[in-house]
Amino acid sequence: MKKTVIFIFVVMMAMAAGAKIDRRALVTRHNPHITQIDTLGSLSVGNGEFAFTCDVTGLQTFPELYRNGVPLGTMAQWGWHSFPNEEGYKAEDALKAFDFGRGREEWYSCQWKTGREKAASDYLRANPHRVHLGTVGFVGMEADKITGISQTLDMWDGIIYSSFKCNGKRIRVQTSCDAKKDKVVASIDDAAMHKVVIRLPYPTGKHSDDACDWSDTVHHHSGMLVGHAGGGQILLRHTLDSQMYYIMVTFSEIKGMNIDNNEIVITPSNRRWTLQLEFCKDIPDHGYEYADKSVERTKAYWNEYWQKGAAVDFSRCTDPRAKELERRVVLSQYLLAIQCAGSTPPQETGLTYNSWFGKFHLEMIWWHQAHFALWGHPEMLSRTLPWYERALPMAREIAQRQGFDGARWMKMTDPSAAEAPSNVGSFLVWQQPHLIYLCELLYRATGDEAVLHRYGNLVDETARFMSSFATYDEAHDRYVLKGCIPAQETLKASETVNPPFELSYWHYALGVAQQWRQRLGQQPRDDWQKIIDKMSPLMAKDGVYAAAETAESYKSPTVPLSLYSDHMAVLGACGVLPFSPQYDKMTMSQTLDWVMNSWNWNKTWGWDYPMTCMCAVRVGNPDAAIDALLMDKRTNTYLVNGHNYQDGRLRCYLPGNGGLLTAVALMCAGWDGCTESLPGFPKNGKWNVEYEGIKAMP
Repeated sequence: MKKTVIFIFVVMMAMAAGAKIDRRALVTRHNPHITQIDTLGSLSVGNGEFAFTCDVTGLQTFPELYRNGVPLGTMAQWGWHSFPNEEGYKAEDALKAFDFGRGREEWYSCQWKTGREKAASDYLRANPHRVHLGTVGFVGMEADKITGISQTLDMWDGIIYSSFKCNGKRIRVQTSCDAKKDKVVASIDDAAMHKVVIRLPYPTGKHSDDACDWSDTVHHHSGMLVGHAGGGQILLRHTLDSQMYYIMVTFSEIKGMNIDNNEIVITPSNRRWTLQLEFCKDIPDHGYEYADKSVERTKAYWNEYWQKGAAVDFSRCTDPRAKELERRVVLSQYLLAIQCAGSTPPQETGLTYNSWFGKFHLEMIWWHQAHFALWGHPEMLSRTLPWYERALPMAREIAQRQGFDGARWMKMTDPSAAEAPSNVGSFLVWQQPHLIYLCELLYRATGDEAVLHRYGNLVDETARFMSSFATYDEAHDRYVLKGCIPAQETLKASETVNPPFELSYWHYALGVAQQWRQRLGQQPRDDWQKIIDKMSPLMAKDGVYAAAETAESYKSPTVPLSLYSDHMAVLGACGVLPFSPQYDKMTMSQTLDWVMNSWNWNKTWGWDYPMTCMCAVRVGNPDAAIDALLMDKRTNTYLVNGHNYQDGRLRCYLPGNGGLLTAVALMCAGWDGCTESLPGFPKNGKWNVEYEGIKAMP
């Protein structure tokens, strides 16, 4: 009894002294554990540039079965393909002129309904598209013969351990992804010595699918360039139309290999053997490497990731929702590191399967990546931002053809920065200030003046467009925003003036751009300051802020359902963004209350919940913050693997995961000037939250 009392006393003293969070215990208590075939429960390994998703066998034995769940993808940031452009379609073929009252025609890339323009816009939307690089799975297994499943993703080490029986015989597979290479490593223990097949698909080019057209055997082919089965390594080349990539296959303990164009069947000679598949854009310049070396490199990478970054521990909380919140946080940290930390902006389904043809959406990059700077991993944000340097010429061209200054960042694009035609995306503008915000977060996180010098020009070019896009309203001596579709996409570009989130974002980002000029020894721009000082305030109607100055009041009896569906972007003006003189805090609080009680939550997206949460935190309503973040709705569902499920089309939605982490950062560390401890959690004794390493938001 005496020893127990002493132990409890020591534990309490350690807590009082601010003992560090046990990072390993925090992470591993949320390791996903799979005990049956669940097509929404597939698990992934990856490194930000490359990801490999497997079924319960630890490989990709049943890709067709998982196709409509969380598919078994093998994808890399560099893996893209275009169907032959036999008709010679050009970007100009999809342009359409609009007059938004700025005294000129503005040319936008649109989806047409008829003629060559339709064919061109359809082609340009679908090309290029991301490719599935190939599956690897056991031969001859049937899903209904798989029993005794026990599969665990050890997030601390970045390894999946799979154990199962097939026809009564136990099989074990250890699966990992190399930390530095686009390589999957499988260590197999199989008493039945099943053969393994590597299958290389042709792309489908469809809007949302696993990108595998297994029926096409004409438009692609593969073959061995060098190596032989007895040497432990071969190099394959897969050619798809005019594009190609390479696979270095390294193996141990095999007795045979049969290469039949796009299928490679490997026969092991021992129950215990290893297989490594390295996918390369170009012919690799390195040779054989033992699997153990790759696995150790992976473990070291993940151990450092978890120990270096921030952490939040909810284990002392008594609110019954706390455990689930902690699970979502830890799994989101893992998923975003493997899916959203590469050399190009992420697509919304990451490196798991294709949505919007595999292209990425720049209005989502803030949701994917802002958290990296807040959670102690600015190096992951630093991997992606250089893409904007490569995209700058295209962004300047878009701005120029529409009559604006600077660089206008496109909405839907690919590594080439080509603009995908869209009747919505081409008119969005809220992706524009994201770059300024992200650069500011990176600078705050690192304190490195090199960030200012590297990205100062991008910040300046971005702000130049923003200043030229704002229109001076002489009658009311103010600046307005018009001719755009706001973040709440149910509003029309031709009718919408002064959407609230965009107004606040213009005010904030231009102010940050002025600060960057001063940090770089330049004079602030008078024209930018005039816009900041005279930017229109948010429009309140019936005591709440409206979706736009030109929109009906939310409380109007004639308001259409579409006006309170989709994103409640009005709350982003005070949540995503810091406080602004453009609105009143009390009115924003009343707007939050109305949204919580009256919004059409069945027509929302995964990041709407953290956005609502962040507004609640800033206006001082932590109870509403928790309620919003953990609201029981379909689009706020988090699967066993941590993916934010939306619907049958979007079974993964990584902006929801990223938004969750950003919201929790605000809940813990607050914002500049915030003096309250843990401002996002109720002070009712049930939320005894501990956190380390999180930075405050602006």
